[in-house]
Amino acid sequence: MTFITKQKPYKIVFVCLGNICRSPTAEGVFQHLVNERGLEPYFYVDSAGTSAYHIGEAANSKSRQTANKHGIELRSRARRFESDDLHEFDLIIAMDRENLENIKALDSKSSFEDKIILLREYDSVSGDGEVPDPYYGGIDGFQNVFDIVKRSCDSLLDELEENIEN
Repeated sequence: MTFITKQKPYKIVFVCLGNICRSPTAEGVFQHLVNERGLEPYFYVDSAGTSAYHIGEAANSKSRQTANKHGIELRSRARRFESDDLHEFDLIIAMDRENLENIKALDSKSSFEDKIILLREYDSVSGDGEVPDPYYGGIDGFQNVFDIVKRSCDSLLDELEENIEN
């Protein structure tokens, strides 16, 4: 990993299917953690979806409600992950294996494979490697996703913070 500087913020994008639940939650949580640590100049945080189902929509109301409970506002609008994003971002973080494969399919030469990862690679609690879709678990599903995302983003930021050059 390269050093992270103020002059060239490290660009991170979180990716799920529709960009209305998991990835905007991850974007909001990660940005909140960055802000809490006073690291805003070092990071640019975004989210996207591999589908075009919800372009322009705000995050799901249950995702927003859950995040608000923890003092986090989800401000993003859904957008589609495009092949240009492979060049634009330093780290591309998928919520599950299906979206990981969708992202990798845009990388025909495997040029960007080393910067495409699953978020749960940073989860301190054992899991199946995927952030589950919260729709099938009611409000508890959204809280579970929030908890997974928070743990994983904390660990990810811990590692990235070690690479900040002051």
